[in-house]
Amino acid sequence: MKKFLYTVWEIAEVFFIALIAVVAIKYFLVQPFIVNGASMEPTFYDGDYLLIDELSYHFKNPERGDVVVFKSPQDGSTYYIKRVIGLPGERVEIQGDMIRLYSNEHPQGLELEEPYLRDLNLQEWQGSPIIITLKDGQYFVLGDNRINSYDSRFWGPLEESMIVGLVKLRLWPLDDVSFFNAVQYAD
Repeated sequence: MKKFLYTVWEIAEVFFIALIAVVAIKYFLVQPFIVNGASMEPTFYDGDYLLIDELSYHFKNPERGDVVVFKSPQDGSTYYIKRVIGLPGERVEIQGDMIRLYSNEHPQGLELEEPYLRDLNLQEWQGSPIIITLKDGQYFVLGDNRINSYDSRFWGPLEESMIVGLVKLRLWPLDDVSFFNAVQYAD
C-alpha cells in the first residue's frame, strides 16, 4: 500500500508541476488567439489559430511591419489583430492607397511600399485623407485587407499599453503552420 501511495503522490507532483508550467506559459509568455473576421486577409484568415508572444515587447518596442494583437481602444474587452504602420513621433498621411510617413529619419517622407498586398485587388481608401502625428507610446495600425478593416483610420492611434503581444506562429490550419517575422520595408 505504501508503494501505491508513493506512486500516486509522484503522479500528483508531476501533474501539479505541469499545471503550474502551463499556467505560467499561458499567462506570461504565450497566448493563443483565434482570428475573427477578414481584416488581415490574405495574411491571416477567419479561424486561423495563432500563438502570440507576450514577452518580447517587455524588452523591445514594436516595429513597423509587426503584426500585433491588442485590446480594443474603445472598450478594452475585445481583441484586434493589425499590422504596425506608424511609429511614435511619426506623421502618417494616407490618401487613397498611398501611405507616406514623415519622421526625423525621413523628413521628406517615406512612401510605404507593401509587397505583401501586391496580389490583392483591394479598393483604395475612399475616406477623407488622413494626417495624424503620433505621440510617444502611440502606433498607427492597419489591417492588411484595408477595405474590411476597422483600424487606426477610424479610432486613431493605438496606445502601446493596449498591445498584448506579437504574432509569432500560426498553428491552424495544419497545412499552413508557419512562423511570422515583421515585414521589412524599403527606405
